[in-house]
Amino acid sequence: MKRDRPGRARQLRADQVEQLIADYQSGATVYELGDRFGIERRTVSTILRRHGVPMRRRGLSPDQVDDAIHLYNLGWSLARIGIHMDVAADTVRKHLLEHGVAMRDTHGRPRTEAGTPR
Repeated sequence: MKRDRPGRARQLRADQVEQLIADYQSGATVYELGDRFGIERRTVSTILRRHGVPMRRRGLSPDQVDDAIHLYNLGWSLARIGIHMDVAADTVRKHLLEHGVAMRDTHGRPRTEAGTPR
């Protein structure tokens, strides 16, 4: 069986790189730019970093935070919520803590203060 050769990474011209940077700074996401320029989103990130463009971090909208709190209260794990919302589990945890949600331990029990009997 003949294997296809891996595709060669598409190189952008200087004017395309300038347009990619301008579009990102105007609010386009790395995913949108990847689709627009026919490259992987990781390549978009690499180009932006190489040109010293500060990267935006994706967080959660207020509605997503409300949904995350609801799902966490239903027993979902931080990891599962993160996968569901396409963010890191630590991002979910940070937002829940900011909203006063008490974290559970790894067994799903409410966390207790050190030295307090269970």
